[in-house]
This record gives sequence, C-alpha cells and structure tokens, in this order.
Amino acid sequence: MSSSARFDSASAPGMAGRSSPWPARLDLLQSGTGLLLALFMWVHMLFVSSILLGNDAMWVVARFFEGYFIVGRRVPALVALTVATVAALFIGHAALALRKFPSDYHAFRTFRSHMKGFRHEDTSLWYWQVVSGFALFFLASLHLGTMLTRPGRIGPFESGDRVWSDVMWPVYLVMLFAVELHGGVGLYRLALKWGWFAGPDPNVTRRRLRAVKWTLTVFFVVLGLATLAAYVRVGIGHADHYGVPYTPSWIEVPAP
Repeated sequence: MSSSARFDSASAPGMAGRSSPWPARLDLLQSGTGLLLALFMWVHMLFVSSILLGNDAMWVVARFFEGYFIVGRRVPALVALTVATVAALFIGHAALALRKFPSDYHAFRTFRSHMKGFRHEDTSLWYWQVVSGFALFFLASLHLGTMLTRPGRIGPFESGDRVWSDVMWPVYLVMLFAVELHGGVGLYRLALKWGWFAGPDPNVTRRRLRAVKWTLTVFFVVLGLATLAAYVRVGIGHADHYGVPYTPSWIEVPAP
C-alpha cells in the first residue's frame, strides 16, 4: 500500500485527514485529574502537619473530617468516602499517564539516550516525574489501602502508632519525596502546557515557574520531614500503649 493510501485508524469513513479528538480529550482529563491530585496533596499535607501544633490540634482536624463537630459523633465512613474518591482519581490518572510512558525497554533506552544528549532540564524533569510516578503507584496504593480499610485509626496516637509501631515510616519517607517531586513537576508542566502565568518571553516564564516549583517543593518536603518526625516521636512515646486512641483532656470520657 502506498503512503498516500494510508490514513489514521481513528478517522471515520468520509472524514479522511480529520484526526480523532479523543487523544486531546484524554490529555485534558489527565491534566485535570493531575491538578486535583496535586492540590489535594498540598491541602492534605497542611492538615496532617497539624500535629506540629500539638496533639489536640491534630485530634480536632481528624474529628472534623469525620463529622464529629456536626453530628456529635465520629463517622469514619466519611473519611473512607474521601479516600475512595482520591483512590479513583489516582487510578484514573495513572491509567491515563501510562499512555505517555515508554512502551518497552528499547523505547526507554532510546529516551535515555536522547535525554543525555540534549541535556534539557524540562526533559530531565519529565523523566523524574515518570520515575516518581512509578514509585507512587506502589507507595500511594499501600497508603490509600490502609486508610480505606482502617479509616477510624486517624489521630495523634493512632497515626503515631501506624508510623512507628507498624513501621510505616520508611514508606512515608520515600513517598514524601516521590509525591512532592511528582506533583511539583506536574504542576510546572501543566502551567507551561496550558499557558498559565505566561509572559512575553517564554524563557523568562520557564525560569520563574521553575523557581516557584522548587520553592514549593522544598517547602513541602521540609514541612513533611518535620511532620513525619513529630509522628515518630509520638509513636515512640506511645509504643507501650499501642492501639489506645488519643482523647483530649477537655473531652468527657464516659465512666466504664
């Protein structure tokens, strides 16, 4: 068959030369899910870091998301619903992102060769986004699965027990760097792709966006390390009472 007789398999009969809109739609969906997940990541980090303000502050934040201050009792199912929503976004985003990954080892080696030859910073950032995304597929799945099956175990002592006594701190440590790198690079690439904050000089825009990206990444990594260290400290101090939930001193505990 001659090259002139070939056509895009996505083109419909009678519409030769018109490409399918689905790649663009899927790309838009990938961008949207990535944006939502990145924003959730930052908000989640701010809430989790409430432990830095003390056990009571973290307890209040945890109970707020369980509806405690609205219905007067804990409803862990609300947390499970939030986790299930985030998990669905995570799975959908991962499936869409796989379209852009190298399809086999030969394609991966070709990309690595081009990356080393070009020495282009944005290309290198994309590579590390792929690597961190691959790591998150396993790490985030483990974390989401734990939260989905045990939504009631969130609090200063409960989370400290999970981090220290359940030996989840190595997972959270690696996940912290992976998620901040992946999310930060993702938002940077979205801003470039869709022209957010674009100025008259594209090179100046890139430099400014990179500076903002690395500033935010460093901020959230430092905040995450301090937060993880706080949960490790709480977990070590509570290890002898594993499983006993935290109750603020100003909450009345019913007599046994």
